[in-house]
Amino acid sequence: MQAKKRYLILFSAGVSLILLFYLQEPASRGTPNRGDDPHPHWPHFSDPLRAFIPWDQTETEDYNVRASPRHKRDDNSGAYKCRMDSCFDFSLCGRNGFKVYVYPQQKGEKISESYQNILSSIEGSRFYTSDPGQACLFVLNLDTLDRDQLSPQYVHNLKTKIQNLKLWNNGRNHLIFNLYSGTWPDYTEDLGFDIGQAMLAKASISTENFRPSFDISIPLFSKDHPRTGGERGYLKYNTIPPFRKYVLVFKGKRYLTGIGSDTRNALHHIHNAEDVVLLTTCKHGKDWQKHKDARCDEDNAEYDRYNYKEMLHNSTFCLVPRGRRLGSFRFLEALQAACVPVMLSNGWELPFSEIIDWRTASIIGDERLLLQIPSTVRSIHQDRILSLRQQTQFLWEAYFSSVEKIVLTTLEIIQDRVLQHNAHSTLMWNRLPGGLFTLPQYSSYLGDFPFFYAVLGKQATAVYFINMLLHLRSIIVLWNCDKPLPAKHRWPATSVPVVVIEGESKVMSSRFLPYENIKTDAVLSLDEDTVLSTTEVDFAFTVWQSFPERIVGYPARSHFWDPNKERWGYTSKWTNDYSMVLTGAAFYHRYYNYLYTHYLPSSLKSMVDQLSNCEDILMNFLVSAVTKMPPIKVTQKKQYKETMMGQTSRASRWADPDHFAQRQTCMNKFASWFGTMSLVHSQMRLDPVLFKDQVSILRKKYRDIERL
Repeated sequence: MQAKKRYLILFSAGVSLILLFYLQEPASRGTPNRGDDPHPHWPHFSDPLRAFIPWDQTETEDYNVRASPRHKRDDNSGAYKCRMDSCFDFSLCGRNGFKVYVYPQQKGEKISESYQNILSSIEGSRFYTSDPGQACLFVLNLDTLDRDQLSPQYVHNLKTKIQNLKLWNNGRNHLIFNLYSGTWPDYTEDLGFDIGQAMLAKASISTENFRPSFDISIPLFSKDHPRTGGERGYLKYNTIPPFRKYVLVFKGKRYLTGIGSDTRNALHHIHNAEDVVLLTTCKHGKDWQKHKDARCDEDNAEYDRYNYKEMLHNSTFCLVPRGRRLGSFRFLEALQAACVPVMLSNGWELPFSEIIDWRTASIIGDERLLLQIPSTVRSIHQDRILSLRQQTQFLWEAYFSSVEKIVLTTLEIIQDRVLQHNAHSTLMWNRLPGGLFTLPQYSSYLGDFPFFYAVLGKQATAVYFINMLLHLRSIIVLWNCDKPLPAKHRWPATSVPVVVIEGESKVMSSRFLPYENIKTDAVLSLDEDTVLSTTEVDFAFTVWQSFPERIVGYPARSHFWDPNKERWGYTSKWTNDYSMVLTGAAFYHRYYNYLYTHYLPSSLKSMVDQLSNCEDILMNFLVSAVTKMPPIKVTQKKQYKETMMGQTSRASRWADPDHFAQRQTCMNKFASWFGTMSLVHSQMRLDPVLFKDQVSILRKKYRDIERL
């Protein structure tokens, strides 16, 4: 009887413990910030039984080791109390908006090339102001990137130099950039000076030290990372199925002394030299042979057998383990190569984690589950792999391919915090073309942008356009000449209002101002000498409805590389391909007027205005830089070329060699500012007889265009 009673008591206690476990488990799972992930992902181990630890043991060293970085950070509230509302003065941003001031360089102070690229990116942006009285944010001209005391780039006496700055104000409204901190052997995150209330844009920052919605995690980039432009990602459009030669690869250092990654020391356990190739070498540092272990010679020999670039470009997944610090160069290398990063760096706050949903472009792993990696990545479906790889390419080109994009993304994030009513949505950050080209100051409604028609339904904002000419809203005439306006009775009678705007400055860029009179998404831009029939206009608009993010029109031009002059050339020859559709007769989305006015620097627009030329080329550069696609040419009547060449107002310009020389100069200036040749060649021409029409030729809607 006693034995039966003891059995029932033990059974009841066991059931109670199981119920407690299941009741606690959902709360302990690390649920994502952006909703439930429909795809399998790595489990999070946050020690669900932590609540059963006796209260008098929570201060022990063993407990602190097991506690999550976020738990430690939250417990250490005194050291990380800075938030935007407590350490940032919003009143400085109220008068002039979000403007950034860079301190003038001090005599005798050396600046690394990487930090100079950061400062140049700020000074060349629309955020920059040379007047500290107009500034909302301040950036030091003292190099804070490398705070490793053993580095030749280390700046001494930085603490004193910063404290002597008159505008420092304990770091309030200041932004500090840092790539490396700490030194051998422990590589802590200490910068060697008190940052006060300054925000920190830091690589390899731990979740424990990261101040949410105040600091910004940036990627670790090399000194060779391009300042502007940058190479495009390596994903090809025809790589289906998405599997490559290797499933998982890594090649890097294995540290023998000082702090290092235990994960790298254990990689040989899952390396099979077939589809999983994980290579490490001991050859680093001057005295590595003094410390080498029994595996070094074998690892080094295996390491030398493989070419890293060949591995990188032929693997589906790339391992990104921590090294001396949490971040690694392998992260950006994997993104560019469309090799899905497998993150193995517990406690690392991923770059731009505030805005980027990394679950759509990477696998977030746990260093304690190293042996499960091969089976986990092999279980991911090829559809999911293709989606992950495509997202790596978008993120690489949108935010990481150059120092300028990294810096501008950092500034846009801070601006979102300051101007919360005009902040980017999560969709804007994580969908093409990205947050740098989608300015929420234009509109808070996604349907007002040409990029989200597919998400919201393409007709969401253009539903009233059934026939362009029947539903024309208004005609806007920009009077940009010195002659006085004609009398009202000389204007032709029209069924819609004619709005005449006198260009006060008489400059070319005024044609692309975001005039309030423009109420429709579609803008038909026409030069004064353009000759188009109503049928041609109607057809071009029909095409634009299918491609609202692109320029759609008639006159086409092209660019080419001149190897003799080593510069870009411009041609108006009628050839098979083209890369520009001139805005003298073209449709485009009105958002590009806003982007042209507010995104492009004043230096480019001033050049256009001084030359009275090239505004159409600049608009093509801008749209192609945003979409990464060419414009669309529609076929016109056979006499179009002869008609346009016969116009006396333009014939002299087309024959003028200075006109073409100016346009070639413009092209090279634009390519230099964008950091790359953003124009894209195309051979597609949409024919009115064939476009989206499967009926017989006698019933074609636009069959008369070819007879004009």
